[in-house]
Amino acid sequence: MVYNLQIMATTTIQLDKSLVKSLKEIQEYPRQTYNELIKHMIKIFQAVKKNNQYDEFLHKIQQAKMKELWDNVEDEAWERA
Repeated sequence: MVYNLQIMATTTIQLDKSLVKSLKEIQEYPRQTYNELIKHMIKIFQAVKKNNQYDEFLHKIQQAKMKELWDNVEDEAWERA
């Protein structure tokens, strides 16, 4: 028989009462532990951060083309007409 034992080291952290209240308000179900909730929040944060990096990458790539399209002599001539 093989046993898969997970030994979890625990530690105590200090949280403001307002933060604990906020955590309680966003629990997905009543018996969800703060550990589960924080893990879930980390996953969401990482996904958002990854998407934001992608958006920033696209924005930087598009900047040169947008400058080329907007800053051209032909358009400036029409603006002065």
